[in-house]
Amino acid sequence: MASMRDIKRRKGSVQSTQQITKAMKLVSTVKLQKARARAESCSAYFHRMYETIHSILARTGPLIHPYLQENGSDQKAVILISSNRGLAGGYNTNVAKKLLESGFTKEETRLYALGRKAKDYLTRRGYQVAEDYSDAIEEPLFSDAQTIGRAVLEAYEQGQVGEIDLIYTDFKNTVTQEPRVMKLLPISPEEAEQTPDDRLTLMNYEPDEETVLGELIPQYIHSLIYGAMMQAIASENSARMQAMDNATGNAEEMIEELSLLYNRARQNSITQELTEIIAGAEAIG
Repeated sequence: MASMRDIKRRKGSVQSTQQITKAMKLVSTVKLQKARARAESCSAYFHRMYETIHSILARTGPLIHPYLQENGSDQKAVILISSNRGLAGGYNTNVAKKLLESGFTKEETRLYALGRKAKDYLTRRGYQVAEDYSDAIEEPLFSDAQTIGRAVLEAYEQGQVGEIDLIYTDFKNTVTQEPRVMKLLPISPEEAEQTPDDRLTLMNYEPDEETVLGELIPQYIHSLIYGAMMQAIASENSARMQAMDNATGNAEEMIEELSLLYNRARQNSITQELTEIIAGAEAIG
């Protein structure tokens, strides 16, 4: 059995750690409230934008546009959203594993990273980072989403990549966060979900298809990137709050066990001292 001094030292260390986890949980809770409000405020627009573009294309007859055609490149631009900090349970690892499980090979994937954790995880496995926007995930703005969107669209237009994908964590609630893969480009009418009304009603463009889609699709890209950033921030803080809550509970259990061990060690020490006193008294008598 460990000595009383060792047990007391370990208990003090666990108590100090528990104070840190409690503080981190509190901070994450406050951040989550703000992030959740922002995520929920733009969630409807985020999902409606995706549905609207696909609905428009479902109602569109055959047309030729740079954003809707395959350009022959086998490279894929993946906008990967994680975080710059750990201690968030499996949040960052789940994002990186989602990419690995979705068939994005290191030979064909160019990462546009927001968040160092998943980026570092994947670069150690040989993935190429085309651009690092990790600082933008700290306090994301719509202008950051526009910067990233312009970069991937330029790469697409120049034929450097033939596909643009978005990987982020969808915030369901404070308990559930789900990593998702969303294909942004190219969009084809065949991939859009069509209803009977969609197939019967064609979409007319004014002044013409190229002009309208040239304005609409970049806005679509920017909006989805920004919405995904908001979802990811809420998911990160929710995951960290849960992780710190679990860590605090585990520390409490360890403190109880160490207190029991300390009391046992103290009782054994007292018993040993009494035994020695009685033995000494009997020897003198």
